[in-house]
Amino acid sequence: MNPDVLIVGAGVMGCACAHRLLEAGLKVTLLERALPGAESSAAAAGILGAQSEVAAAGPFFELCLASRQLFPEYIRVLETLSGIAIGYETSGVLEVALDPAEGRLAVGRVEWMLERGLRVEILDRAEALRLEPALNPRLVGANYYPDDHQVEPERLSRALATAASRLGATFLNGVQVRGLRREGERVVGLETDNGPLSAAAVLIAGGAWSTRLNGLPPLRTQLKPVAGQMVQLESRPAFFRHIVYGFNGYIVPRTDGRIVMGSTLEDRGFDKQVTCEGVHQITGMAMAMVPGLKQARWSQSWSGLRPATGDNLPLLGASSLPGLFFATGHYRNGILLTPITAQVICALLLGQAPGVEIAPFAP
Repeated sequence: MNPDVLIVGAGVMGCACAHRLLEAGLKVTLLERALPGAESSAAAAGILGAQSEVAAAGPFFELCLASRQLFPEYIRVLETLSGIAIGYETSGVLEVALDPAEGRLAVGRVEWMLERGLRVEILDRAEALRLEPALNPRLVGANYYPDDHQVEPERLSRALATAASRLGATFLNGVQVRGLRREGERVVGLETDNGPLSAAAVLIAGGAWSTRLNGLPPLRTQLKPVAGQMVQLESRPAFFRHIVYGFNGYIVPRTDGRIVMGSTLEDRGFDKQVTCEGVHQITGMAMAMVPGLKQARWSQSWSGLRPATGDNLPLLGASSLPGLFFATGHYRNGILLTPITAQVICALLLGQAPGVEIAPFAP
């Protein structure tokens, strides 16, 4: 029997949407070119930075806030269903200014958040060092976002895939999707290297690879991969707690002493190589903000491909072709936007209102 929904991509977006659709009683099949969750999903840092990473008010910011609010209950449900601890930490984010120019930019960045009634604290040097003594003592000040938290993306990916599987999803791994199957203007399935597949609806959630399929309709914006290199160090025991965000990168401490640092922004196609220049840029940034990292031990480095759109807004919702939906192009906020994306897609496929404004993200 054919599934109700075919999902292209089994990263966090594909598996999260599958999880919600399966809970609603639909039959779902996910197609993945590699291992579920092994591409961009697992390469991320896991910052839930609705405030620290979004630069301006508007529909995208509201989408990020709505998704961040879902996380505590979302994590509880996923951990219960999957049996996997996801590493959700209420660590908060310190956005550090190392010189007066950065300080002026940092203060200006939060004025509209304060007017919006969101929690943010503008700290001088002494206040920032009291909150996080590991910071560079020569810093100018910091913005503190107590409601921006973190998860471990690889664990989230595993939990979502496990949850979908336990709810009855079918996974077709190692399958290359070639394009859409149509009857007139309606999408009725997919063409793959293993033959045709049919379904009432198709969801494209393939990250940076999402628009490499034949037969797609014209889209609002182009989508391309942007490489981001990452570095992980270890320091036992952990000597700082807060996520540290600067104007040139970020540092994410895990509770067990691992320290994830990133990231570069490189327009070099599907090349995921780690380079000496990238590692130098990341480690230099990190040591400038947290000098104690000079003594941390090297663990590993990697690179992932973010799905970037031309207008920096995701492709989210129904396409111009009946039966075809998109959940991709989340760029640097994919982990943060996972639960709200699943909520929106499930609602649309059930013929319900999505609950948030999504018109600006229409594919």
